[in-house]
Amino acid sequence: MTTEIQQSPPWGTTIKLVVGLTLVAIAAGLLLHFQSVVTSLLIACVLTYLFHPLVKFLSSTTRLSWQLSTGIVFILMIALLLGALTATGVAIVQQFQSLLQILQTFIADLPDIATNITQHLGQYGYLAELIDLNNLANQLIEALQPVLGQAGSLVSSFATGAATGIGKLFFVLMIAYFLLSDADKFSNRLDLSEIPDYNYDIQRMGRELRKVWNAFLRGQVILFVLTVIIYTLTLSLLGVRYAIGLALLTGLSRFIPYVGIIATLVVTGLATFFQPSNYLGLNPWQYTALILLVAFIIDKIFDSFVAPRFLGKALGIHPATVLIAAIIAASLLGLIGLILAAPVVATLKLIGGYIFRKMFDLYPWPEEETESVQIEYPWHRLGRSLWAWVQSSWRKIRSPRK
Repeated sequence: MTTEIQQSPPWGTTIKLVVGLTLVAIAAGLLLHFQSVVTSLLIACVLTYLFHPLVKFLSSTTRLSWQLSTGIVFILMIALLLGALTATGVAIVQQFQSLLQILQTFIADLPDIATNITQHLGQYGYLAELIDLNNLANQLIEALQPVLGQAGSLVSSFATGAATGIGKLFFVLMIAYFLLSDADKFSNRLDLSEIPDYNYDIQRMGRELRKVWNAFLRGQVILFVLTVIIYTLTLSLLGVRYAIGLALLTGLSRFIPYVGIIATLVVTGLATFFQPSNYLGLNPWQYTALILLVAFIIDKIFDSFVAPRFLGKALGIHPATVLIAAIIAASLLGLIGLILAAPVVATLKLIGGYIFRKMFDLYPWPEEETESVQIEYPWHRLGRSLWAWVQSSWRKIRSPRK
């Protein structure tokens, strides 16, 4: 007896359009209504994406199960996080508060500084008439006061709401753990390549998206960590106060093209200039010039040698576009929006280009596909060396002595 295969009637164009628009409207409404939860979910997804290579490396190297490898990675990360918060959490908040106080003092004294400079330029009449420093100072104050006010309230709210913040952090880690523990099963269940005539397009889009997110997210996060470590050590050795706070600002500035590094250099210059003393015995101008020169050299080394190593080839996105996207995303989602601005812009460019060419009946992949160069992260090499040493030592212990 043969079983009759039941046929399902296909949807017409009108039904597809109505269903698609309805789903988009529902998704937009949910995003607007649960915006705070969406931010936490985005952070959890980012952590899942960042931790995935670590879990995969541990599972393939030690032959442990995926769930056990995920648990080990998260236990280590939570231990490191608790240690970092215990050791430097209060110090970081205090340093940010001190940096904001220095900036607010400088802005308050800016009109007097502009007046003094104008008086010195008085002997050059044409310069004094050409440059109205008092007007520029007032405009700068009007532009910076709201930003500093928001930054001050953010630091204060972080300091007073530490318990709530820690609770949200562990909530995010819990979501990321459950997402990552089932990541190997989910990838096998989700098979979109069975859509007729779109097998190559879906596979190609997946490869291109992996390139984007590997470069812009994992690469940028690695650069952030390396920048914070290098600047913390360098500024501490040079005797700069607020070294950790300045290092964190410098790391975050790498997500903002053009403006980020300039703003960081200005803040670093003000912090070192108003520092009461330094063990090098230099006057404030000399000490500030030295610190800014060292910071400029480190930044150029990162741009020329370190960044290409982790980011790979550029994806054709103008830095000004990333800057605008970072400002908009930061205003909507805060810090997570700042971090995700570049990969989201690159993703929208890729998907938008595909849709545009399909709308005009053009081939969606005009450029030849380039090979994806696997980025080797520092801990991969260190982990392989450490594991090889453990295996070698274990073989020596088990081998009988002659």
